[in-house]
Amino acid sequence: MRVIDEMGMKAKAASRSLAIAGELKNTALKAIAAALIDNTDKIIEANRIDLENGEKNGLSAALIDRLRLDEGRIRGVADGVLEVAALPDPIGTVISGSTRPNGMEIRKVRVPMGVIGIIFESRPNVTVDAAVLCLKSGNAVILRGGKEAIHSNKCLTAIMQDAIAGAGLDRYSVQLIEDTSRQSSVELMELTEYLDVLIPRGGKGLIRAVVENAKVPVIETGAGNCHVYVDESADIDMAADIIYNAKTSRPSVCNAIETILVHQNTAEKALPVIKARLDEKKVELRGCERTRAILGDSVKPAEESDWETEYGDYILAVKVVDSMDEAIAHIAKYSTGHSECIVTKDFKNARIFTASVDSAAVYVNVSTRFTDGGMFGLGAEIGISTQKLHARGPMGLNELTSMKFIIEGDGQVR
Repeated sequence: MRVIDEMGMKAKAASRSLAIAGELKNTALKAIAAALIDNTDKIIEANRIDLENGEKNGLSAALIDRLRLDEGRIRGVADGVLEVAALPDPIGTVISGSTRPNGMEIRKVRVPMGVIGIIFESRPNVTVDAAVLCLKSGNAVILRGGKEAIHSNKCLTAIMQDAIAGAGLDRYSVQLIEDTSRQSSVELMELTEYLDVLIPRGGKGLIRAVVENAKVPVIETGAGNCHVYVDESADIDMAADIIYNAKTSRPSVCNAIETILVHQNTAEKALPVIKARLDEKKVELRGCERTRAILGDSVKPAEESDWETEYGDYILAVKVVDSMDEAIAHIAKYSTGHSECIVTKDFKNARIFTASVDSAAVYVNVSTRFTDGGMFGLGAEIGISTQKLHARGPMGLNELTSMKFIIEGDGQVR
């Protein structure tokens, strides 16, 4: 028997016990949070190996930062686990109900999906986020992370499994595929006998590969080619602050912006102020001709590919547009449907923008960096869905459930 099939069998068995685990799930989550804190030194040591390997393999500074776990980040992850524990349990929630003329009572209730597979890249905090969300929503999970974080992921998974078992649940509720070869991804994508849904979380290439090759149902989480449009009525200082935050606070994450669009009537005033803020982090700008005419040769000429690139780095594309309609059209053409923002004082323009832009999250005068389960009050999230079936935007607990009908009667026959 293949390793992946054995993992699938264990996960399926664990999912049946999780479906009726009730408050034991919260007991396990609290145990995980405590175990993460108690094992901080052990986690940091495992992470150190991944960081050293990443530097040897030439990972960018942004990707190294994405990979890093320190005491503060581990505490943040543990706090996130406790936040999930404090959330209402979605399982068993009655979505709707009715009594039929023959006295038959019908209820539509939330139930776990069963076994969830998650393929993700270098961020080891995803290992914990994904596991605890699946656990809380009554699902067993098979995790497949990238080779960059394998030592961190193995350490975190072992810690969680021990905590889960200590709380009285099946330790195989959470499993990690330790083989990081392409073959293990293929096997997971084809695990139709045991896997109920597969969720890719990572860059555009990973997501496309899973969507195109998986034989199991997929919930597509999106790459983030996100935009800020600076309207002609925008408060320029506010725009500069939002752009600075949305690009530089963590440039490697999917809710960081990659392009700014500036209305021609404010460009001459706004662009120098925006550039001055971005210069604090040495952000490389790639601009259209009108942008370069205002800011000079320090801005590299933008090519067509720049408008569609998710840089994940301190690089930002800049375009001056004639109107809000042009900005909306640009976003429609190049956006990945993740997060977009308008900075404006014009109420009407704000409403037109939010109605016209077809992305999972559309902001008015707010940084796109808030597209996050925790920031939206959902607790940790499994990813940001940019598709429209089943789930869209940050995927919290409800998005990891399905539903079934429960029908009760007293002998009705048809």
